[in-house]
Amino acid sequence: MTSSPTSPTRPLPDVRLRVPTHEDAHDWHRVFDDPDVMEFLGGPAELSAYVELTARQRMHDAQLGYCLWTLLGPDGEVAGFAGAQPWPETKPWGPVGETEIGWRLGRAHWGKGYAYAAALATLDRVRQSGLSRVVAMIDARNTRSAAVAERLGMTLTHELTNPTGNPSRRYVLDL
Repeated sequence: MTSSPTSPTRPLPDVRLRVPTHEDAHDWHRVFDDPDVMEFLGGPAELSAYVELTARQRMHDAQLGYCLWTLLGPDGEVAGFAGAQPWPETKPWGPVGETEIGWRLGRAHWGKGYAYAAALATLDRVRQSGLSRVVAMIDARNTRSAAVAERLGMTLTHELTNPTGNPSRRYVLDL
């Protein structure tokens, strides 16, 4: 049995999710080019990584009806991304064959409720696409992301060490 998402203590911010454009690769690179943002993800990445990532997300959206969408804050500014994608077969240490939800925000957008609001919108969209379950793989040291997963009603099911030697947690939510 899974619990329902907790009620917000303040109104949810008005965030929008849209399929990432090629130009979003530059925005993602800019907002994520911060050691604090990328602390649990191996550090900042090159622009080429975001060019490939946005292209793959457009393909996921076309084929699956969901992806890691570009997250726009209330002012229309790119704040990061949120959404879902299949766990890659190239990472056999994780939940291969499952759909992972996730979120990443630029540092300027932390603490405003954007991740939770976008994650709720993601859950609505993946339910509409017919998914019955999602997972989230979160570095155990990333207390902010773990708090979002728990607030969504996700259940911690496994703790493991990822290939880089860092502790990871697997959260599951039946939809």
